[in-house]
Amino acid sequence: MSVPLGINEGQSTTRPPLFNGKYYSWWKARMEYFLITDDYELWTIVYQGPLIPTKQNAQSEIVPKDPSEFVATYFRMMEKNAKAKKILICGLHLDEYNRISVCSNAKQI
Repeated sequence: MSVPLGINEGQSTTRPPLFNGKYYSWWKARMEYFLITDDYELWTIVYQGPLIPTKQNAQSEIVPKDPSEFVATYFRMMEKNAKAKKILICGLHLDEYNRISVCSNAKQI
């Protein structure tokens, strides 16, 4: 795996690494560690998918809960997905963003 030389945009320890279309495996590893060190749950959400509050309806089907049924814990779960999405999006160049702009959760990104 080759890596770029010098200090470029995306070399900060406080901002997510920037992916500009090159060195994907290097960016991916750096983004994983960035998410893990910020909040391990964020990496879990990216890897496994968002935590969506669900319920069983009258037909015994599992369906997402309506936001009016959310309690504080559910909002916290949804905020984790939003935070993971924000970090991933902030680490992408405009050309890459255009590819993922329709994704609804961090795992899809």
